[in-house]
Amino acid sequence: MTETFKCGNCTGYICAQGCSRHADKLNTYDWLADLPDNADACDIVEVQFKPPRKGYYINVNRLPLEKGDVVAVEASPGHDIGTVTMTGRLVPLQVQKANLKPGVELKKIYRKARQADLEKYEEAKKREHETMIESRQIALHLGLKMKIGDVEYQGDGNKAIFYYIADDRVDFRQLIKVLADRFHVRIEMKQIGARQEAGRIGGLGPCGRELCCATWMTKFVSVSTAAARFQDISLNPQKLAGQCAKLKCCMNYEADQYMEALKKLPSREITLHTQDAEYFFFKADILTHRLTYSTDKKALVNEKTISARRAFEIIQMNRNGQKPASLIEDDDAPTPVSNDLLDQDITRFDTQSKRKKKKKHHNAASAGGNNANNAGGNGNNKGRNAKSGQSRANNNGGGAQ
Repeated sequence: MTETFKCGNCTGYICAQGCSRHADKLNTYDWLADLPDNADACDIVEVQFKPPRKGYYINVNRLPLEKGDVVAVEASPGHDIGTVTMTGRLVPLQVQKANLKPGVELKKIYRKARQADLEKYEEAKKREHETMIESRQIALHLGLKMKIGDVEYQGDGNKAIFYYIADDRVDFRQLIKVLADRFHVRIEMKQIGARQEAGRIGGLGPCGRELCCATWMTKFVSVSTAAARFQDISLNPQKLAGQCAKLKCCMNYEADQYMEALKKLPSREITLHTQDAEYFFFKADILTHRLTYSTDKKALVNEKTISARRAFEIIQMNRNGQKPASLIEDDDAPTPVSNDLLDQDITRFDTQSKRKKKKKHHNAASAGGNNANNAGGNGNNKGRNAKSGQSRANNNGGGAQ
């Protein structure tokens, strides 16, 4: 039965079959899932194994598969267990995105996973962490300069994929023999990069969101410090590096927009001449097209912030042999006031706190005065009682005489 949810604007319904039934990485929303006969439109099915590994298989038996079903698929050797993540019309687009060659023969889907298949699959998964730790010790004992980052067992437990990281070429033929004798499975070694390792481990970035490599990125483009220079980002290695110890991939996201904006700004090497001084470029707000100039090359002295349009006007005037009286135009519009609360001087909270402090001091002072008065009154009463006692004693003595 197709599940539907009503939209917030009450204009229609959205299909829930495109959503993932389990929290997995690199999930793709199937926005064509609610079309009629979508599941029968294509025989190819996308199956995901241990994230981020995915594969595409042919549904030769015409099984009624939906997103979230656990299936047993063909492997070499034996079979593997995976989860269906997409069916229907959107799968050919995913195959095209994965750059699979047209002549590649796809493997088959055998059946939906049985209880015996799931039990064997769970037993194999429990061995992955222990196998990874022990394989690291074996590689260290053999003196190989490599790091085994993850281990993935096949669904039937007959094969294990070892993901490793290495800077140089590694001869791991002896390692494969030792691992095969130790774990009694077929060994496959697969080299990954530092970014792929971070994607397999996962985590949160400095932006507070889950890592891009762990959620949606499948292809990693090289990142250079030129992207940081275009965006005027401080070249601090601690801030530019991500959890993989490489340059952050997100620096490439807005690099094109900054490069287009830089084309609308004058060259930083050009100096501006006025009737009283010469101004050198100091900094620029690229997206707002505002430039700051200084009369000193190395320090911010007599700073003037002007627009890119005004800078081009002065450059053209200097080329014509003219010098303006000032960088800033007389009819320049004032800087608009920001509506951001962080930019405003909020003092009402300070006023309330000062009032509370004044009340506390006033109450403390009044309480101290009352205590002092009470103490003075008690002292006077004690003196009066002492005098009355002495007079009584004198009167009693006089009577005895």
